Amino acid sequence: MRPRYRDLFDALLDPDPAEADKAYDAVLFDRADALPDLTELYRSTEDANLRFYAVQLMGFSESPTAIPVVEEALRDADPGVRAEACRALEDLRARESGPALEERVDDVDPKVRRAAREALGVLGLGRKRTS
Repeated sequence: MRPRYRDLFDALLDPDPAEADKAYDAVLFDRADALPDLTELYRSTEDANLRFYAVQLMGFSESPTAIPVVEEALRDADPGVRAEACRALEDLRARESGPALEERVDDVDPKVRRAAREALGVLGLGRKRTS
């Protein structure tokens, strides 16, 4: 991981909200360039908050290369990360992720189920109803 991003990722957890926001904004500004570092962060940290931020920022990247990692996050141990992965796939307009999102419609956590249904709806991939 490049030192610039390591420092910014550490600052995301700064107890001073202004410092944390400044770090978030810096990564957001660089989001396309930061994608490899965000991927590494997601896959290497045990901190659910950092995984959440990594997934959220990947969703804002507008890069299709983020989609496989965000799909990985649909199976994260933390329900907040799984829900954010649903929203990130929506932000990425990842219609090809429909089957992975469908699996989350039956998630054990209600927030994940709701986020998956909303993402599928926005992507035009909602479950077909039978009478």
